[in-house]
Amino acid sequence: MARGADLVGQAQTGSGKTGAFGIPIVDRADVSRGNGEAPRIGAPQALVLTPTRELAVQVTEDLNALGRERGVRAVPVYGGHSIIRQIEDLKRRPQVVVATPGRLLDHMERGNIRLDGVRVMVLDEADRMLDMGFLPDVSRILRKTPSGRQTALFSATMPPAIHEIAHAQMREPVWLRIASAAQTVDTVEQFYLEVAEQDKVRALRALLARDEITSALVFRRTRHRVDRLARAIPGAEVLHGGMMEGARMRALRAFEQKRVRVLVATNVASRGLDLPEVSHVINFDVPEDVDTYVHRIGRTARAGRAGTAITFVGQYDLEVFDQLRRAIGPALRRHPLNLYEGRRASAN
Repeated sequence: MARGADLVGQAQTGSGKTGAFGIPIVDRADVSRGNGEAPRIGAPQALVLTPTRELAVQVTEDLNALGRERGVRAVPVYGGHSIIRQIEDLKRRPQVVVATPGRLLDHMERGNIRLDGVRVMVLDEADRMLDMGFLPDVSRILRKTPSGRQTALFSATMPPAIHEIAHAQMREPVWLRIASAAQTVDTVEQFYLEVAEQDKVRALRALLARDEITSALVFRRTRHRVDRLARAIPGAEVLHGGMMEGARMRALRAFEQKRVRVLVATNVASRGLDLPEVSHVINFDVPEDVDTYVHRIGRTARAGRAGTAITFVGQYDLEVFDQLRRAIGPALRRHPLNLYEGRRASAN
């Protein structure tokens, strides 16, 4: 990005991509514009689009840390948060705006922000935005930015729609694969635990009784299953897309600050969140594919720490699990609790 060329980067959360686009943005920002000016509508020099509120907040924090010495400021714009506060932030003319597509369009329609001064445009977690149905919104936003802008797109996967965006919206982009969480799977100790569907809650309680599990991120496929499981685990918090923004942030903070040991979540927590001290990831429901598995277990063993991933395998999971075991290989081992359960059954 430092050379000004458009860029398509295949990269996952935790691969350092925020620095890859953040450092050039900070270096090129004109701090003489914006600071000290009379309040008016926002006119950012750089715009970063993210699929989720949590990722918008995280990227904003990272950019502000990078830009502090130069006086470069970033503000987040996302739904579920006071629009009045965001309007005031935009009036202060930050050099960078980090936004989710829907709320950004809301501000554009209200006349709170204009994009004709955007020199750098970043689409972060682009495949996730596609999955969440944001493609029409992203296209509308791109049309409001200058054609001469520099555009960077980062995506963990490269479905055909990503190639279409690159072809339609970018100028001869450089394609780059950035070292990603998928390449660090070997740093996670991976286990599977064979357990009947009706016994999964009991098995989870047995695991959580072990001292080595200091913080557990437990994944389920749907928000209803998340809520139901959390009710069966005393003290567990929940995280899913059906929660109000304040409740989601409170749950995250409680988990980060170790006031809560167990966080039960949907895939909303498998990407776009940086939770540095998760000792265990537990797949209560087998992930639907290998990519989802990699994203989920990438929430542990971060920043050089050790981590463990445990996947429950019930009687209805065998087909998906066989695909997973073929992809991962011998690194995925049977959990010792299986052996304990087997010995106890034999003794009875």
